[in-house]
Amino acid sequence: MSIKLPRKINWINGHWINNDDIKIPINNRGVTLGDGLFETILIYQNTPQLLDLHLKRWTHSSKVLRMQLPPRKEFLVPLIKEAIQRISLPHGNGSLRLNWSRGQATFRGINLPSKSNHTFWLELNAYAPCFKTVTTLISRHEKRNEHSCQSQHKTFGYIQSIQARHEAQMNGFDEALLVSTNNEMSCGATSNLLIKRNNIWLTPRLKSGCLPGVMRQQGLETGLFHEAEIKAEPQPGDQWVLINSLNCHSITQVNSKLLTPYERVEWLWKSLLRVND
Repeated sequence: MSIKLPRKINWINGHWINNDDIKIPINNRGVTLGDGLFETILIYQNTPQLLDLHLKRWTHSSKVLRMQLPPRKEFLVPLIKEAIQRISLPHGNGSLRLNWSRGQATFRGINLPSKSNHTFWLELNAYAPCFKTVTTLISRHEKRNEHSCQSQHKTFGYIQSIQARHEAQMNGFDEALLVSTNNEMSCGATSNLLIKRNNIWLTPRLKSGCLPGVMRQQGLETGLFHEAEIKAEPQPGDQWVLINSLNCHSITQVNSKLLTPYERVEWLWKSLLRVND
């Protein structure tokens, strides 16, 4: 008799959990203060994609935020392989999340503890990359703070993105776009923004408050993308795209302005991953 494998699995403190029974103490700073970092990594054909770049960003952010260094690649790779073996991934595709919290608080308040017991846990879900077109609303209420340390690191604190997307959906759009506090175009709620203008791919500069996304970095390092200061109003002939490690979407509308979709989003996304079917 064949064994039916789960579609989601978690690991914490040396234990595999096949359901949503993972337990984090209620005094964990990641729970009470959002004091933690995470990386979302694509599992494509049973292989983690761009793992080194994700771990490099994870480690760099830990240093900047004065956290202990997260688990190293030597520890993570066998764990990730075992997770993939324990779960049913259709076509070998999934979404892996690595979580790193500053750990349990020993006192009330936001002051950094002199010593902390950091907490690591892993989540792996079956997932299919998505390439559908989307309509977008530039949020009227939420803006990226280009001066904030939080804008530059992938922290647990996602309330701004949640509110911006909800605002867009309540107004009949699929996704939100955010500008910075100086009204420079920044990013999507959970994605980096790309704009094909005059046959050149542009992406908002880091000074816009956008997250330094791994796929964005791939495009910059290969010379495909170029950083630019971008205004919120699309120009004639523009093609706008949202991209992250899991998805790539062509934008067909920004507020009331209709755009011609970019038809090769899946090819663009795969070219940055450097994978072939």
